[in-house]
Amino acid sequence: MLTPEEEDWREKRLALIRRYEAAEKREDFIKEEKITEILARTADPPRAAVAEVLSKARELHGLNPEEAAVLLNCRDAEVWEEIFATARQIKEAVYGNRIVLFAPLYISSPCVNNCAYCGFRHTNAAVNKRTLTAEELAAEVRILTQNGHKRLIVVYGEHPVSDIDFMCRTIEKIYATKNGRGEIRRVNVNAAPLTVAEYRQLKEVGIGTYQVFQETYHHETYRKMHPANTLKGSYRWRLFALHRAMEAGIDDVAIGVLFGLYDWRFEVLGLICHALDLEREFGVGPHTISFPRLEPALNTPVASAPPYPVSDADFKKVIAVLRCAVPYTGLILTCRERPTLRREVIPLGVSQTDAGSRIAVGGYAQMAREHIPDRQQFQLGDTRSLDEFIRELCEDGYIPSFCTAGYRAGRTGCHFMSFAKKGLVKNFCLPNAVLTFKEYLLDYATPATREIGEKTIAAYVERFAQQMPQRAAVLKEMLTRMEAGERDLYF
Repeated sequence: MLTPEEEDWREKRLALIRRYEAAEKREDFIKEEKITEILARTADPPRAAVAEVLSKARELHGLNPEEAAVLLNCRDAEVWEEIFATARQIKEAVYGNRIVLFAPLYISSPCVNNCAYCGFRHTNAAVNKRTLTAEELAAEVRILTQNGHKRLIVVYGEHPVSDIDFMCRTIEKIYATKNGRGEIRRVNVNAAPLTVAEYRQLKEVGIGTYQVFQETYHHETYRKMHPANTLKGSYRWRLFALHRAMEAGIDDVAIGVLFGLYDWRFEVLGLICHALDLEREFGVGPHTISFPRLEPALNTPVASAPPYPVSDADFKKVIAVLRCAVPYTGLILTCRERPTLRREVIPLGVSQTDAGSRIAVGGYAQMAREHIPDRQQFQLGDTRSLDEFIRELCEDGYIPSFCTAGYRAGRTGCHFMSFAKKGLVKNFCLPNAVLTFKEYLLDYATPATREIGEKTIAAYVERFAQQMPQRAAVLKEMLTRMEAGERDLYF
């Protein structure tokens, strides 16, 4: 049961949400009947239809829901290899062979909601809900920075202890926590939907991306998973959460679905519809899309036995189709997945991923423990260290990146997309990836990772010398300055 104080806070937020619902004039852009009809009409598409869609995808203009449905409904294993190859080609064309790295930091887990699939739901007494103190938060940040992290996504429960003022204070604390050469340069946020005024407060403290997952775009499933009279029970409040964020001036927003709650093909089309509606209204779609699958959580049957489980084979299809449909949007893979599968799906279009992650509140202070079931929202599949993961990326030919230059130089929102759609984003992102990776190698890497990492950097510098000789000369000069002690250099 909620305490009287929690109940009072929840009721005030519910009243706010109901006033919003009464005033919101935007039309629900998830047309279930239309999505269902599209999926039915494009069932078992002929090879020629798939080939036509792939040809359009390679032009890097994206796909509409009907075109994406043609790919989603393909049943030919040979043709799927063509789809996967196209996704790889698109990712390389837009982003190059870099992988941006970040870490999640869970700051609070108390929550007034009661989502059926969540280990942090307020009726789950098996999980110990807690909130980091300022001192504990600083300690977590110091551990993350001493391992080499520069980018975080911070996670909050929806609760009076983690209201907007608390969020702002903790983000300021993270930016202010220095650790020798270590510092966090970009804080992204995963939290509940807010009002426009509250989003403006977060913009003032310098957040990067604001992330809200719809969880499921299927209305009836949403109602089943999110009880009425809870804050998360309002589909429309959540559906337009990122529209409000963009109204407030936060131009990098992130969408996502929790795969396993409903049919994965429907959810992919929901994500595409969401991206298109943001672009229609604001001229720019989501900065990133996430596609986590339900993972087991303590005392949470829905998470352990998803209503619509997504196989590894279908998970690969989700990623490939999203890459074809939204070529300029970052695709985020998380440590929910096992190491072997992560290695297989990264080439299909992934541009960002976490590593060295712990998702229990206070979990980085206990890094030796891979799982703390009574303090985490769900179970991770990949608990390797950041250094181990980076070494594997280098072995597979990727350039790891901790870059935050775009955010700090104002290359966000429409400005970022103007570079991406002209194929120019690599001119900034790849050199900056090299520079931030050099920082990691100089300050944090193990000898084995430093050895393969320096070879990786040398290969990329040589490539720049052939393709962009003037930029390569500047890059080499910056690398020399870094070896002499300078840090945080970027284009």
